Amino acid sequence: MHNILSKVIGPKYIAIARMWVPTLAAWGTTGGVALIYFTYWRLILDYVPYINGQFKKEE
Repeated sequence: MHNILSKVIGPKYIAIARMWVPTLAAWGTTGGVALIYFTYWRLILDYVPYINGQFKKEE
């Protein structure tokens, strides 16, 4: 796959993209945490299996 990308994009841009991966991962994580913080967190965290079990409503 690396060979195909080298032919299409070029090795220079692949090296630049590799340098940006940690930065993009950090910003993505920060954005995800901010999304949960600023929105109704129960709506999002209801899909996380471990956390979902802790907030069951007893009816």
